[in-house]
Amino acid sequence: MNAITLRGATIDYDDLGPSTGRAVLLIHGHPFNRTLWAPQAKALSEAGYRVITPDLRGYGRSSVTPGKVFLSDFADDLAALLDHLGIERAVVGGVSMGGQITMEFQRRHPQRVQALVLSDTSAPAETDEGKKFRNHLADRLLAEGMDGYADEVIDKMLAAYNVVEMPAVADRVLGMMRATDPRGAAAALRGRAERPDYRDTLASVRVPVLIVVGADDVYTPIAEAEAIRGLVPQSTMTVIERAGHLPSAEQPERFNTALLDFLTTQVTPLTEP
Repeated sequence: MNAITLRGATIDYDDLGPSTGRAVLLIHGHPFNRTLWAPQAKALSEAGYRVITPDLRGYGRSSVTPGKVFLSDFADDLAALLDHLGIERAVVGGVSMGGQITMEFQRRHPQRVQALVLSDTSAPAETDEGKKFRNHLADRLLAEGMDGYADEVIDKMLAAYNVVEMPAVADRVLGMMRATDPRGAAAALRGRAERPDYRDTLASVRVPVLIVVGADDVYTPIAEAEAIRGLVPQSTMTVIERAGHLPSAEQPERFNTALLDFLTTQVTPLTEP
């Protein structure tokens, strides 16, 4: 575990694997932390990749910025973290909100991106109904804390059958949600409610893109992944069977196989500019 203060926040992160390996930056979703990516960090670092997994500001061990935190704030934090680590370009990937931060990173810092990984995420701007929902949820989390919310959404974060069949995974995901500071979660919800439309950004991407989606994701179903695939000139799409919104946690071996195959076959060698 490492920590760095940048842009007014203390960001905790893990930096695993050889420093000379191709850098892969993995961004967790809401309301989780960097340990969501533990199975991927282990597999990639053992394969020779340098894997950076940060806690976003307001999540995990990173400091909280109350009020409102935009996706652009998260993206700029990550660019500053790469600066600190001396990494010019990286494979950048994320799940759910982390996928939207990935798209924002591509929009703001395209020169830093060697490839994109978009897992269980959505490109359009938030709807008016969605804005009201996210702001109401932010109010609720500040008033009530995370426990009730975590219990309500666990069978949507994971496929409902996996909550029963994979109790250890369900406990790990619930633990991350319950441990999140409500102020950080609320600030991210308010900022995410005002996110831009990323479809034009995706249409302009000229680096390889891996799109991953759980077959039984109820938040961002296969149709959302197919819509992204239709926008991106260079994309590979993988549907992970027996998984919901968090296939990297529910089916880590299948997810890792898809990710490693993509990195091996679609991303240019590390020596390329």
